[in-house]
Amino acid sequence: MTHTNEPVSRWRSVWRQLPLLVALLVLWLLLWDHIDALSLVTGVLLAIAVTRALYLPPVLLSGRFNPWRGLLLGLRMMVDVMFASLQVAAYSIWPWWKPMNSIIVVQLHTRSDLVTTLTAEAISVVPGTVVVDIDRERGLLYLHALGTRTQADIDRTHRQVLGTEERIVLAIGTHEQAEVVRAERRARRAGERTTSHSDMHQGPSGRNGGTP
Repeated sequence: MTHTNEPVSRWRSVWRQLPLLVALLVLWLLLWDHIDALSLVTGVLLAIAVTRALYLPPVLLSGRFNPWRGLLLGLRMMVDVMFASLQVAAYSIWPWWKPMNSIIVVQLHTRSDLVTTLTAEAISVVPGTVVVDIDRERGLLYLHALGTRTQADIDRTHRQVLGTEERIVLAIGTHEQAEVVRAERRARRAGERTTSHSDMHQGPSGRNGGTP
């Protein structure tokens, strides 16, 4: 059984990295500016050497893409960039605005290098936030966020990062990763409903409503 499973997992790993190998080959051919047998052979060998010989974690693609989730991801990215650009522009011309920024640590739901990288890139594209460090061992993102004066601002930035990761996973992540983020979303919404329901029964002094 062991000898049967090892070749399957190895070929599956190669298949998942095939788009990366093709991208490296295309980049090599663009550098040569022409296509012949020598450039093709050297490009294939170089792509294999880069992905196999160098001391780098393998970039394993999930082999899954949800077009609808991908469209939602792109549209949300455009909305976030547009809104953040207007917000930063307003901050820059508001004479009484005093900037207060924070370094925020966000624990991601997945440990995928690809999802972590795409999440960090998507966050950095949006004006006002930039990733300054990544702890890939523990799945932590350290980002610099603009305009975080209150705890509510920090919590909002935290939710935005996790929302970006969630949309990326639902678009290109594995089925296991998608189930993880869906379970986290259900738990988060259940917690928000419980908190909201509890607040409705609290009096002004923090005691249950109706308690003398």
